[in-house]
Amino acid sequence: MMHGERLIERLGDKLSGLRGRITPNAEMEKITWFRAGGQAEALFQPADEEDLAAFLAAVPEEIPLTVVGIGSNLLVREGGIPGFVIRLSAKGFGEAEVISDTRIRAGAATPDKRLAAVAHQAGIGGFHFYHGIPGGVGGALRMNAGANGVETRERVVEVRALDRKGNPCTLSNADMGYAYRHSGAPAGLIFTSAVFEGYPEDQDAIKAAMDAVQQHRETVQPIREKTGGSTFKNPEGASAWKLIHDAGCRGLMIGGAQMSPMHCNFMINTGNATGYDLEYLGETVRARVLEHSGQRLHWEIKRIGQFKPGHEVQEFLGQLL
Repeated sequence: MMHGERLIERLGDKLSGLRGRITPNAEMEKITWFRAGGQAEALFQPADEEDLAAFLAAVPEEIPLTVVGIGSNLLVREGGIPGFVIRLSAKGFGEAEVISDTRIRAGAATPDKRLAAVAHQAGIGGFHFYHGIPGGVGGALRMNAGANGVETRERVVEVRALDRKGNPCTLSNADMGYAYRHSGAPAGLIFTSAVFEGYPEDQDAIKAAMDAVQQHRETVQPIREKTGGSTFKNPEGASAWKLIHDAGCRGLMIGGAQMSPMHCNFMINTGNATGYDLEYLGETVRARVLEHSGQRLHWEIKRIGQFKPGHEVQEFLGQLL
């Protein structure tokens, strides 16, 4: 049971003066693309970086903080999320501006698609792949998002962040410790913006590359469904979708959750799936792939929050470990 009002009352005057919005018992299903999951004890949407810094300085370190982006790559468990969920607003963190012939500064809440559009308009190449990633810059930075043979780490120059106490810091590309769908940056840092670099390119060529990305997505991905994008990372030298298909899991359903018949590494909410349905389906797929091929799939979708009592889901269903 979430007690958001009690948490906010406990902090009392410490939260006075903040300009952002605080919502107790926030329904996370409204902001996740899966449209499923439990509540956050409290949700804070800071007005800007200064407001976020003041909030971080005010909230004691024993209170859990969870940062979410635009909710595209996120599965929230039904037991809810203790403490505060921080969601950066588009108004305060969603700007993208061209700062040189080849560089763009973008806020962490900027949609990836918006970053691609700004680059196109400025004649800066190398950002077309973001046109096909349904997420935001903050998530792309954290997980080294990539598509069409290009990854975020190839474009990042530096990242601005706040630590748990609200102190600003700047990380270089090397500081980010990038690997496949992973960043080695400290988990407690909240990214607020980043500088990206591309290269001069003809606008028509950029547009053609973006159109090719869009065409590919519409042809092979269930982009009009309630989905979280790619469910599992590709193992080295293999394709997750192929392993899932070979294990007989294409179209597999549990409750309202289904592995898409169109692209079986995409999990979809067919209408009434719970967070439990989605995670149980994912672990069922992992167990069957492990049994069939010996490969251990790793989640690409971020799963957060607590299990509802009686609705716990074990990794690989607790089998074959």
